Amino acid sequence: MNCKVEKTKNANEVKLEITVDATKFDEAIKKVYFKSAKYFNIPGFRKGKAPMQIVEKYYGKEIFYEDAFNEVATEALDEAVKENNLEVVSRPDIDVTQIEKGKDLIFTAIMKTKQEAELGKYKGIEIKKIEYNVTDEDIEHELNHMQEHNSRLISIEDRPVEKGDIATIDFEGFVDGKAFEGGKAQNHDLEIGSNTFIPGFEDQIIGMKIDEEKDINVKFPDEYFSKDLAGKDATFKVKLHEIKKKELPKLDDEFAKDVSEFDTLKELKTSIKEKKQKQNDEKAKYETQDAIIKEVCKNMKVEIPSGMIELEVENMMKDIEQRLSYQGLKLEQYLQMMGKTKEDMQKEYEPQAIEGIKSRLALEAVIKKEKIEARR
Repeated sequence: MNCKVEKTKNANEVKLEITVDATKFDEAIKKVYFKSAKYFNIPGFRKGKAPMQIVEKYYGKEIFYEDAFNEVATEALDEAVKENNLEVVSRPDIDVTQIEKGKDLIFTAIMKTKQEAELGKYKGIEIKKIEYNVTDEDIEHELNHMQEHNSRLISIEDRPVEKGDIATIDFEGFVDGKAFEGGKAQNHDLEIGSNTFIPGFEDQIIGMKIDEEKDINVKFPDEYFSKDLAGKDATFKVKLHEIKKKELPKLDDEFAKDVSEFDTLKELKTSIKEKKQKQNDEKAKYETQDAIIKEVCKNMKVEIPSGMIELEVENMMKDIEQRLSYQGLKLEQYLQMMGKTKEDMQKEYEPQAIEGIKSRLALEAVIKKEKIEARR
């Protein structure tokens, strides 16, 4: 593999002319043939058994060129970038100069390279002190969460549903007199006041008695994720089977012993405060560093290539896709629920991508300027 590198007229852009030896390209053609032979159906031969020369004659000698190019070009390009110590920040714009069996493969790749930031003031920067102190409300909130986690459910039989109860219900929803998909469930536990159902639904459960049946009328929000239901009136036929209520443990020394290694509630509160303060200090430290980097970015000069932004957004989208997959969702499903297109989402993430790139370039510039080296 040979490579010639030259600067283009555009700033921070290089053109690589890469030559892949004919022998290597021919080997790639053979490799592609063996991978795809089973798909070719040529008269006079069993499917997948026609020799490569016959396939080329029948379909044209260029039949394997594209796949063979992909087989060798990526590796050759990566090698060229590494050998020439290029910091590439965009996808390559490829142009094939020569591609033919028995001859060297020649192609060019134009790519943007990283531009160094021109630092402005980065020493002696002053920012407002960031700190977060733990309040009594923070401690109470954590204790309440622990109470909830250690609560138990008790059945209620002597009164109707109240706010805060958990109602076990059957329901089926209808729009224009027709049942709709996903609008039916049996023995569903619904916490009244949790606002997990359509607005107005939970309020109408209040006052129902065990075994009572009732029609509940609601309207789907205009921004509802299902466009078929958005903004429409619906009727739910509901039957109440059971009423349960959370019984919270009393906050005392016995509670502290049950949920922690401490003997008293006072010790537990002290522990919660210490952990919370440590978390707050870490948060303040991160936000302080972030604020300083933003000030450095304000004072520096740098031109960010569009290709670099595109790659950053693409990586962010991949991260979102991965996180959605943990929830059993695909990006297309999420976009449909949000009423957005992929292009809308990419546009929304551009400012965040630019900010992230600027922060990295600023840090790299300071590290280079101050000759900072990582310690092993």
